[in-house]
Amino acid sequence: MTLQHPAPAGTSTSPAPSTADGAPSDAVLHLAGVSVLRSGNVLLDAVHLTVRAGEHWALLGPNGAGKSTMLGLAGALTHPSRGTVDVLGRRIGRTDLMSLRREIGHVDPRHPVPGPMTIEEVVLTGLTGSRATMMRWEPSAAQRTHVRELVDQLGLAGKASREWPLLSQGERGRALIARALVVEPRLLLLDEPATGLDVAAREQLLETVDHLHMLWPDLASVLVTHHLEELPVTTTHAALLNGGHLVAAGPVDDVLTSDQVSATFEHPIRIAREDGRWRASSPRTAPSLG
Repeated sequence: MTLQHPAPAGTSTSPAPSTADGAPSDAVLHLAGVSVLRSGNVLLDAVHLTVRAGEHWALLGPNGAGKSTMLGLAGALTHPSRGTVDVLGRRIGRTDLMSLRREIGHVDPRHPVPGPMTIEEVVLTGLTGSRATMMRWEPSAAQRTHVRELVDQLGLAGKASREWPLLSQGERGRALIARALVVEPRLLLLDEPATGLDVAAREQLLETVDHLHMLWPDLASVLVTHHLEELPVTTTHAALLNGGHLVAAGPVDDVLTSDQVSATFEHPIRIAREDGRWRASSPRTAPSLG
């Protein structure tokens, strides 16, 4: 994603060629002057963003900042009240949303899995966009082979036949990533994918995310989180939201600064980065001994 105006430091201001609708021709996701109002409340206010192939974005902000609303627009799950949203070159409001959604990978750790389905069966539901296996639908041999290869690539080798209730939370997270990728999307949305994971499972999940970006270098992604510690090393860009407004957006090292993160969360926060990972802490003043 690239902030359209004003451009953050280190971001090119040279515009890409545009389509007839005004979106950059190389855009995977394009939000132009987007506002979302619900029941008199402003959830997003005049947001301008563009995501391009190979960019991996973090979307951060406090509760109620508008992160879920923006992810809903990116996933073709909702319409803007004002402005335009283009996803994979198709404009929301002018295209069949059901068809478009099947071309977007969406990872939600709260995704319900009914009954004792196996990993393979759960991943196959990504092809039909359903929660359970569709009646009278039978995957082809090629589709089953593709699913097993994908499961193996994401660190679940030999586990395709394991049933969901027997999986760890970390294994479930990687299986849901496989489910999102089975349609070979150009855009991957990750909605707080580390929710409910212990430290070891979180690290395994983030290693998986870093690995898939190497496997599919043109894949663009947007990851929503509250915690900087949950950002993969491969994160390239970041956007900070507060009250439906963009506080900052652009290359990750320009955006995730102590000043800007503190302004976003309205609390003094010190940001540090080591070995490609981020850490947030609250500056503390030594107590008085007098």
